Order: sequence, then C-alpha cells, then structure tokens
Amino acid sequence: MKIKTNDIVLIVKGKDRTKKGKVIQILSKGDKIIVEGINIVKKHVRARRAGEKGQRVEVPRPLSISNVKLICSKCKKPTRLGYNLVKKGREKKVRICKKCKQEI
Repeated sequence: MKIKTNDIVLIVKGKDRTKKGKVIQILSKGDKIIVEGINIVKKHVRARRAGEKGQRVEVPRPLSISNVKLICSKCKKPTRLGYNLVKKGREKKVRICKKCKQEI
C-alpha cells in the first residue's frame, strides 16, 4: 500500500470532499484508512451499569483508500505516488511524488 500512517491526505470523494487530514490507521484487509477528523459519525453507546446514562460518541469511520490523494510534503500539492530504487548499501524502495519528482 502506498499510503502510510502520519501521511497528510486530501479527500477526493464523499461528504468530506476537499478536506485534509492525517492518516491515523490503515486497515489493509479491506484497503481502508482512518483519517483524523474526517468521516465522523455518531455512535450510540448503551449504559453499562445501573444508574449510568447512555450517550452518543463521535467516532471516525474508515474510508476507501481510492477516495484520497496524498499531499506531497515538498510541493504541497495532491499527487500520485511512484517508487524509485536507491542503492545505499543495498537496494531500497523510496516513495516519490509524481509531480515534483522529489522523495517523500
């Protein structure tokens, strides 16, 4: 997967379109990500003990990874990602921005 945790992404589709946020968690099984402050829903939580009240909690829900674009840390534009092989002792795959060709 090309997007990693702590990356800044732009939402391309959905109710939060054009918003930016930081990736909190990646759910690789379904190709979904959780972005901080994006796709927030209210979840009703039942009271656990007698005398305690139930409440509504705001929880971030996962987004499809295809609905976001990574924002390049160098040029600050939404971009696609590519890979380059760099030889520093051994070969290593490095993510690069497709627009400015800089390493991310």
